[in-house]
Amino acid sequence: MASTHVLFEEDGAFKAGTVLADAGASLQVEAASGRRTKVKSSAVMLRFPAPSPTELMDQAQRAAEGIDLDFLWECAPQDEFEFTGFADEYYGHAPSPVEAASLLFRLHGAPVYFYRKGRGRYRPAPPETLRAALAAVERKKEQAARVERWAQALAGGEVPDALRREAARLLVRPDKNGLEWKALERACALTRSPPARVLLEGGAFPDAKALHLGCFLAESFPQGAGFAPVDEAALDAAIAGRVETLPLAACEPFSIDDSTTTEIDDCLSVTRLPDGRLRVGVHIAAPGVALAPGDALDRVARERMSTVYMPGDKITMLPDAPIERFSLEAGRTLPALSMYAELDEAGTRVASTSTRVERIRVAANLRHDRLDDLVTEDALEPPAVGAADPLASLPQAASLRALWRLTLALSAERDRVRGKPEARHRVDFGFYVDRDDAGGETVRIVQRRRDAPLDRIVAELMILANSTWGALLAEHRVPGVYRSQQAGGRVRMSTHPLPHQGLGVAQYGWSTSPLRRYVDLVNQRQLVAVTLGDAPPYAQNDADLFAVISSFDARYAAYADFQQRMERYWCLRWIGQQPTRRQEAVVIRDELVRLARAPLYLRMPELPAMGLAPGRRIVVELDEPDLLELSVPARFVELAAAPVDDVEVVELEDPIDGVDEVPGPPAAELAGCADGDAGESTADGADPADEVGVPAASDAADRDVDAPRPA
Repeated sequence: MASTHVLFEEDGAFKAGTVLADAGASLQVEAASGRRTKVKSSAVMLRFPAPSPTELMDQAQRAAEGIDLDFLWECAPQDEFEFTGFADEYYGHAPSPVEAASLLFRLHGAPVYFYRKGRGRYRPAPPETLRAALAAVERKKEQAARVERWAQALAGGEVPDALRREAARLLVRPDKNGLEWKALERACALTRSPPARVLLEGGAFPDAKALHLGCFLAESFPQGAGFAPVDEAALDAAIAGRVETLPLAACEPFSIDDSTTTEIDDCLSVTRLPDGRLRVGVHIAAPGVALAPGDALDRVARERMSTVYMPGDKITMLPDAPIERFSLEAGRTLPALSMYAELDEAGTRVASTSTRVERIRVAANLRHDRLDDLVTEDALEPPAVGAADPLASLPQAASLRALWRLTLALSAERDRVRGKPEARHRVDFGFYVDRDDAGGETVRIVQRRRDAPLDRIVAELMILANSTWGALLAEHRVPGVYRSQQAGGRVRMSTHPLPHQGLGVAQYGWSTSPLRRYVDLVNQRQLVAVTLGDAPPYAQNDADLFAVISSFDARYAAYADFQQRMERYWCLRWIGQQPTRRQEAVVIRDELVRLARAPLYLRMPELPAMGLAPGRRIVVELDEPDLLELSVPARFVELAAAPVDDVEVVELEDPIDGVDEVPGPPAAELAGCADGDAGESTADGADPADEVGVPAASDAADRDVDAPRPA
């Protein structure tokens, strides 16, 4: 046999071996490794007697690296050619096997210069195409070098400016084909750390709080959380055109909120009628009388859907200008949607209701955080003859006592419909973030009982208004946005009235926070139209109304999740402020516990073996909190003594109490936003409502306790 070795192509790669048998159309070839393979004759590039296959491959690959591609391209024929024929011209003599193989390797390895047209056949790239391709190659090399420089900088704890500007977006909406993401991905591989930690430790964010906030804004407000300038002259003209003709109410409304509340959208009033009976008013700020569907401010509100609450801050649904025009500040005369309930002689049953669009002059803004110690259940009882009145200094004392009597009666009736009493002894937690002159932040977590009288008064009257207005829309066959719950299931939103079992009412629609929730603004417009005899903005089966519901659900869930994350963050910051890492906790169920003084949930796998009952107090030792992962390791220390004051005890509720699958902001603050209790957060990211019967956004999240949580 003239040739004992062959160079052939297999699976897109060149290989060499010794021929064992030649059948003409195919060959039996043995590689240096001893592996034998069948090779088609058409796949054979060269036949050669020497050197050995291994030597040929090694020598040809080294020689190929020395061939100048630009010179090779200039020498090559302009048309398609066979590499063996070109080898004769290139070398000026019959090439050796190594020379022929090296030329083949160089041609094959330069697809930018030479297009492959078949086995062993190539065609040089046109000049213009080659120049463009080479430029692209250079760009890719430069980009690869840039990615590596950025990655090395990140791994070394320094964030390049290009990544610093895109830090939040890289964590929530990365362009995985972008150089920034590739550099971050490479840095994560080098440091064996997740992207968020690489960026945080490199200084892309000043602290973990800024990272959490930045990611939320990048996800929910990609165009920024600020507002475009408001045409205040046009706003004032629209308000004047609709409001000046409204009648002025003959009552003295007052609000009940936390001192940090800036969007005051509900007031109450009590008026004695000529026959001696009482008329109770629920008065809601009425932006719906002036902000038309589809106008500039409406589009802003519809895009945001709700105010976003977080400890120490918030992102409002509306700009400051309309909030200032409609917020029910004391001493101002403002438009309102009012629901009046005329009571029976005892003042404990609603005899009739009516709705009006009117102007009210707000008499006072009461602040429950300043009055809770004064306005107690005992103080709300009529003072004994000759005894000092504990509420003598409060002008609204008589109104509050009347509202308290009505509250107890309304609550008892709802409990009767629910078939069980509403649990009232759980605690809510208010977050107050204090800032010093140097920019430092300290968090105070303040406990407040769910059954505080002022909270209960506002909650019951908001439930009454929302239920009454839901019935009013249904009576006039006008669609609205309703919330319903049946058979202990999820709370759902729809355009048709259905019972809300968790609240014990026949129908329920959010209508009492139009400055903070878009669905309330939608319902208010429908109610204003019904009250004034106008055509409602939304007709039956209006596709736009269904779109509002869908969009609101998604937005509200994202906002609630963010609030929970920020509450977990501040709980962990609170732990760092404490003089000791030993804290009391309350067993919730199995391995889940909650700190007694903060709404922080922890998992402790060792607890089930101890057989501790829900509600049992224990002492835990907390390790260093991780503010990025929002977690903290904890271990069981000992059983705790029974609490002196049961204010700190968590009352475990049955999940039938209206557990919403979307957790809402907790009582004090979300009451104006979620209007009720809301989700106590977990340290490991779990929603306790998914784990136990601890309400996250429960029936209280539908109660409309319109006092935003302390910021």
